[in-house]
Amino acid sequence: MMEKWPVRGLIGVVHLPALPGDPCYDGRSIDDIISFALRDAAALVEGGIHAVIVENFGSTPFPKGTPDQLMPPHHTAMMTMVAQAIRKAHPDLVLGINCLRNDAMAALGIAASVGAQFIRVNVLTGAYVTDQGIIEGNAYDLLRYRQLLGASHIAILADVLVKHATPLAPISAADATKDILHRACADAVIVTGSGTGMPVERRVLEEVYQAAENKPVLLGSGTKSETLANYASFISGAIVGTALKRDGKVENEVDVERVKTMVKAFNAVCKH
Repeated sequence: MMEKWPVRGLIGVVHLPALPGDPCYDGRSIDDIISFALRDAAALVEGGIHAVIVENFGSTPFPKGTPDQLMPPHHTAMMTMVAQAIRKAHPDLVLGINCLRNDAMAALGIAASVGAQFIRVNVLTGAYVTDQGIIEGNAYDLLRYRQLLGASHIAILADVLVKHATPLAPISAADATKDILHRACADAVIVTGSGTGMPVERRVLEEVYQAAENKPVLLGSGTKSETLANYASFISGAIVGTALKRDGKVENEVDVERVKTMVKAFNAVCKH
C-alpha cells in the first residue's frame, strides 16, 4: 500500500484558464493550456513550494458537482492531461486536484489516474447555499469510490464552512470540523475567509484547531507572508494562490520571487 501524504507545508495553486465550452473560453488549444499550467507549476517548484494543486479556476460559473450537474467529461479529460503533464515534468512533486465547484468524484478519478497525492473537496458533509445553488456533501459515495479504486493513499482535504457558501442550517465551526473528520473520514480540514483571497478569522481557526484534535488544519485563503506568524500555532500548512501571483493579482502568472518569500516565511514560523 502506498504511504499517505502527511498533509503539511505550502500548497501552491495552478489556476487553469477557461476551458472549451466555458463562457470565458478564449480559443486556446489544449497544448496551450498545458503550457500555461506547466509554466506556473515550474515557477512554484522553482520557488520551493511543498505541493501543488490544479484547479479549473477559469471555468466560472461552476457546475455544482452534484449528480445532476457534473463537470463536463471533456473538462475531466483535459484536467487529467494537464495533471499528467505536470506529473511527468515533476515526478517527485506532491500533487493535488480540485474540480470546482464540488465534483469530488472527478477529482478523485483524476488523482488516481495521474498519481496525485490529494484532492480538495469544498463540501464533503452537510448542505450549503452557494452561488451555484444548494450543494450537499457526498462523503458516502466518495469514500466508497476511493476504496473501489484502491486509492486509500490519496488524502481528502475538506473545507470547513467553505468560502462563498452558507450552511443551510446553522452549525459551529467546531461541529462542522468534527463531522468532516470523524463522520466523513477526511484526512485534513481547510479553513477559509469569506471569499477568494480573503483572510481567515483567527477565532474560527482556533475553534477548528481545537476540534481537529491534532489532525492537519490548513489555511485556505488570504495567506500572506507577513501574516503567517499570526496563524502558525494552529496550522500544518496553507493553500496559497493569489499571493503568489505577479502583483498579487489572481489573473497573473506565478511570481517565483513571491513564492520564495512565502516559503521562507512559512519555514521560519511553521514547525508542523
